[in-house]
Amino acid sequence: MNTNGVCIRKITEEDTENIIKWRNSPAVNNNFIYRRPLSKEDHLNWLRNKVDTGEVAQFIIHSDELGCDVGSVYLRDIDHNFKKAEYGIFIGEECARGRGIGSKAAGLILDYGFNELDLNRIFLRVFARNEQAIASYKKAGFVFEGLFRQDVILNGIKEDVVFMSILREDYEKAEIEF
Repeated sequence: MNTNGVCIRKITEEDTENIIKWRNSPAVNNNFIYRRPLSKEDHLNWLRNKVDTGEVAQFIIHSDELGCDVGSVYLRDIDHNFKKAEYGIFIGEECARGRGIGSKAAGLILDYGFNELDLNRIFLRVFARNEQAIASYKKAGFVFEGLFRQDVILNGIKEDVVFMSILREDYEKAEIEF
């Protein structure tokens, strides 16, 4: 899947080294609720138990402009009964941040979620302090649903968590340009 110089492809075992490097980097890890360092074994278990079973649809983001893989985007906890899933993304390569790559990848995974998986609702959680990510999610069509005040405590810091979502009908009506 490709749009305006950004493409996503299904994750493979060969992506393990990059995933570990990106996921364990302070810039990415700081925006995750679950911060335990990711090992090779953890990632391979994730692939076998989540991705290979269809519970997670995970993709690698590639930038044509930069000529390299730059991060990952995924839908997790895919629920075919209730037609919903949770969205997640991280841009692991520092040189790729702030270029709109994440918004383009969001457009591709939303298309996949609504048109390939036949989902009705895709939601996300993000730290309230992560204003750049929230702006990117709004650009992709996600809307604010609520604020969970002091939802988690990480390293002694109480963190508010914002919930956002996009519905199939919103996605179909929106004229979002990626």
